[in-house]
Amino acid sequence: MFGRRGTQPAETPPPAPAAPEAPSAAPAEPPPLTEIEPTPAPEPQPAFASEPAPMEDAGAQEQAKPGKPNERIAEVKVMVFNDLLEAVDLAEISKLEAEQVREEITDMAAEIISMRGLVLSMQEQEQEQVVIDICNDILGLGPLEPLIERDDIADIMVNGAERVYIETDGKIELTDIKFRDNAQLMNICQRIVTAVGRRVDEASPICDARLLDGSRVNVIAPPLAIDGAALTIRKFKKEKLKLENLIKFQSVTDELARVLEVISAIRLNVLISGGTGSGKTTLLNIMTGHIDPGERIITCEDSAELQLQQPHVVRLETRPPNLEGAGEITMRDLVKNCLRMRPERIIVGEVRGPEAFDLLQAMNTGHDGSMGTIHANNPREAISRVENMIAKGGYNLPSKAVREQIAAAVHVIIQAQRLRDGSRKVTHVTEVMGMEGDVITLQDLCLFEFLGETDDGKIIGEHRFTGMRPNFWDKARYYGLEDKVARALNMGGGL
Repeated sequence: MFGRRGTQPAETPPPAPAAPEAPSAAPAEPPPLTEIEPTPAPEPQPAFASEPAPMEDAGAQEQAKPGKPNERIAEVKVMVFNDLLEAVDLAEISKLEAEQVREEITDMAAEIISMRGLVLSMQEQEQEQVVIDICNDILGLGPLEPLIERDDIADIMVNGAERVYIETDGKIELTDIKFRDNAQLMNICQRIVTAVGRRVDEASPICDARLLDGSRVNVIAPPLAIDGAALTIRKFKKEKLKLENLIKFQSVTDELARVLEVISAIRLNVLISGGTGSGKTTLLNIMTGHIDPGERIITCEDSAELQLQQPHVVRLETRPPNLEGAGEITMRDLVKNCLRMRPERIIVGEVRGPEAFDLLQAMNTGHDGSMGTIHANNPREAISRVENMIAKGGYNLPSKAVREQIAAAVHVIIQAQRLRDGSRKVTHVTEVMGMEGDVITLQDLCLFEFLGETDDGKIIGEHRFTGMRPNFWDKARYYGLEDKVARALNMGGGL
């Protein structure tokens, strides 16, 4: 055992041969059943009875009501949790491996349940669940732990202690998971952000963070969140997705997948555009899988979530200011510093501010193959957003000069979109051709055409190549990949 402060939990009654005495915090022993039966409206049973309650008693009826939490089990968890805090030396816990800590806490929680005289009042399955929940409260994310383990969930959305939503297959649904109170929810939020050196409190109520598996986390705490902390987790699948998975999900066709593979391999500068939840980061992760393993890649992110598989990757992450308001490292600081690190490719998790200008500068100075994501509804809007970001950065440049920088730096814009049936599609593969006067010219290589929907609301459509010769044809030939592009485009409507 480790770090125990005593052999018995706090307020533990002495053992006796007879049924264990109920703890002082619990009500008195219930009268025999023969005295309860004639009572028209029986009194509620105590929270922790020394004898198992019959199925027809008031406590069982309360538990059977749909949607009502099991208050008795909740009180057991609170009692055992408090006893554990009294019995465990937290300083010792930090020195052990997580699995060792879980085993010790499991043993101690089971011992406390036994010594408290709660064994007879709960079924074995209930006891096991209490122990699991307590371990999750101490070591994991509390009630959210079962959702974290599920690989079919894309997003977890916590709106205060009482309401937890999940997204599966593009649809949002309410779960029956609840937190004990807003204080427990806030403790979980603190644990998440502290693990990556950040904080969330009344002075700094908004925080971006990540879990150990790279899942993205956003926390908004009171007083900004009126009904309790709002916690949003964008989960990553445990399985590393590939282009073949996108084909299986019908997000792209086989021909389009081959074109995306070539775009990644021949070092084109790419912007992946899309709305929230459209799959931009997932697509960026997949496309980086086709980068040559010998290249030096540097990633810049607000919260490190990219999962590049190449051996030579340097991952950089921004830092918020400290309590005194100093020490902040912005995305622009990271992108500017990248240029001193001999990068071959720069990957920006999300372009959202003045760093857009520095990224364009990097793309224009020999760092071909750089990539980033941007929030926009179509390729033309993505160009406008980059232009607006540069303008907001305080650069005193003529509009035409900015557009010339964009036209020279960005080669391809890939548009991802989440459709109304919840499916995600690549809807545009668009080349930036150059300038005509003051306007940046674009050329669509492939478009997703909406054809209708099924009786159950599923979108019907198809990817169609426009038949235009790609501007990157010569570069594909330089890398020996022109045949792959030609086959894909011929299948989609000819070269």
